[in-house]
Amino acid sequence: AGEQGRGFAVVASEVRSLAGRSAEAAREVKALISASVENVEAGTALVDRAGQTMQEIVQSVQRVSGIIEEITASTAEQSRDMQQVNAAVGELEQMTQQNAALVEESAAAAGAMSEQAAVLERLVGRFRLADTRPVQLARLTAG
Repeated sequence: AGEQGRGFAVVASEVRSLAGRSAEAAREVKALISASVENVEAGTALVDRAGQTMQEIVQSVQRVSGIIEEITASTAEQSRDMQQVNAAVGELEQMTQQNAALVEESAAAAGAMSEQAAVLERLVGRFRLADTRPVQLARLTAG
C-alpha cells in the first residue's frame, strides 16, 4: 500500500492543485464577467445619451430648417415689396419729369401771354376815347 498510497497522495495533491487553479480561474472569469457587465452597462448608458443627443440635434436641425424657411419666405416677400417700390419710384420719376415739362410749358406760355399782353396794351393805347386820354389796359380790366 506504500507505493499506491504515495501515488494516491501525488494524484490527490495534483487534484488539489488543479482545484485551486480552477477556483482561481473561476474567480478571474467571474471578475472578467463582472467587468464586462459594467462595461456593457456603461456602453448602454453612453448609447442612450448619444441617442438623446441625436434626438436633440434632429430637433435643432428641424427648428433651424423652419427658421430658414421663414427667412426665405420673408426674403421673397421683401423682394416683391422692393420691386413694387422700384416700380412706384419709376412712376414718380416719370410723373416728376412730366410735371417739369408741364411747368416749362406753363412758364413758356406765361411768357408768351405776357408778351402778347404788352403788345395788346401798346395797341389799345393808340386808341383815343372821347376825352382824348390813352386807354390803360389796367383800367379796362378793372372796370
